[in-house]
Amino acid sequence: MKIHLLSLALDDLADGQDFYDRQNPGLGDYFLDSLYSDIESLALYAGIHRRFRGYHRLLSRRFPYAIYYKLNNSTVEVWRVLDCRQDPRRTLAALRIYRY
Repeated sequence: MKIHLLSLALDDLADGQDFYDRQNPGLGDYFLDSLYSDIESLALYAGIHRRFRGYHRLLSRRFPYAIYYKLNNSTVEVWRVLDCRQDPRRTLAALRIYRY
């Protein structure tokens, strides 16, 4: 399957990288590598994850982040990559705004 990251997801990844680089220089690169590895796994496993508010949700293996995606024919569209430690209302708001 083809994987397409929407600009919102790319922004979320950049924000996460900045956060982890502020904690420890270089940790942001490890964060990105880990999350991209999780995203790449969708080429094989897309569609098997639990649905949440109209999106499939893949939980990252190394960081407390969730990857929200939809299937569109033979393409995986990654909509958001959100921190699971935030207030759940912020997650719901982020997903509700962009649902189609």
